[in-house]
Amino acid sequence: MAQIQADAKRRIQLSGRKFPRPPQTRIITVANQKGGVGKTTTTVNLAAALAQSGLNVLVLDNDPQGNASTALGVAHHAGTPSIYEVLVDEAPMAGAVQECPDVPNLWCVPATIDLSGAEIELVSMVARETRLRIALDAYLAGRIAAGQAPIDYVFVDCPPSLGLLTVNAFVVGREVLIPIQCEYYALEGLTQLLKTIQLIQAHLNPELHVSTILLTMYDSRTNLAQQVAQEVRDHFPETTLRTSVPRSVRISEAPSYGQTVITYDSGSSGALAYLEAARELAERGAAAPGAGADVDESASGIPFAAGDGAGTNHTDGTPGDTSGVVGSSAGTHQEEQ
Repeated sequence: MAQIQADAKRRIQLSGRKFPRPPQTRIITVANQKGGVGKTTTTVNLAAALAQSGLNVLVLDNDPQGNASTALGVAHHAGTPSIYEVLVDEAPMAGAVQECPDVPNLWCVPATIDLSGAEIELVSMVARETRLRIALDAYLAGRIAAGQAPIDYVFVDCPPSLGLLTVNAFVVGREVLIPIQCEYYALEGLTQLLKTIQLIQAHLNPELHVSTILLTMYDSRTNLAQQVAQEVRDHFPETTLRTSVPRSVRISEAPSYGQTVITYDSGSSGALAYLEAARELAERGAAAPGAGADVDESASGIPFAAGDGAGTNHTDGTPGDTSGVVGSSAGTHQEEQ
């Protein structure tokens, strides 16, 4: 009964609430090389929650699986103008943007199956790391020139790997949001991810910083989830949101209906959690550049992956060489829940 009353109170508080509009477009890359932690789920639900509050939001589906496109209900079958043409053919992004059917003020650049081959095609191309940034800058400027309302938030969904697709996402973004699953080995691969972000900062995008960490798949009934959550908050006290996203059947069901949980079941615990996380994200603003999180592996009670370092760091600072940035893109894809 107490939980029902608490959920009802939260529902009333969040109903119709307007979130503050940022002074400039916030470009947030949602990344974690560990699969199955809720990257896509977090991307689409935060985007829907912010758009529902009246903000203009664009989602770039940069994952060949196309799960973000599915969850947002946009077409992404073969032949659909997509992020592949933007990256490989340098097509204007405006030609690939689709309006999401269920949420006003929300748009998506979908991913098609063609994107699965983009990693190989991009390797030999000029400006391979900056193609997404160039395309997005042109699109945002074009909206302003055409008298359209500016985009307030851009979310970039990444594959669970550190290849050229993820590098493009890091170069286009100003902030990184890392979803962390409240389970054993939750921080696996995080050290490598942060090293990669540091390399991107040094050589390709000095504005990039880890602004937000969101705990996902939280089950308050288990001691393990509570321990993981506390460890993460101890290591990243400034960047971790107070809100945790619980395990929820509704969150898992929503994509099969081409919806986010925000529209599928707005009164569910999962929807309320993402609404609260979106409110917190909007109200706290971006963390100062350079305030990225550091990981102290020796102090953590949660096992870390051994990691093989961030590769060879080039010393001339030329953006064209990402030999020390691009990790293996052959990692196993796991479907986001």
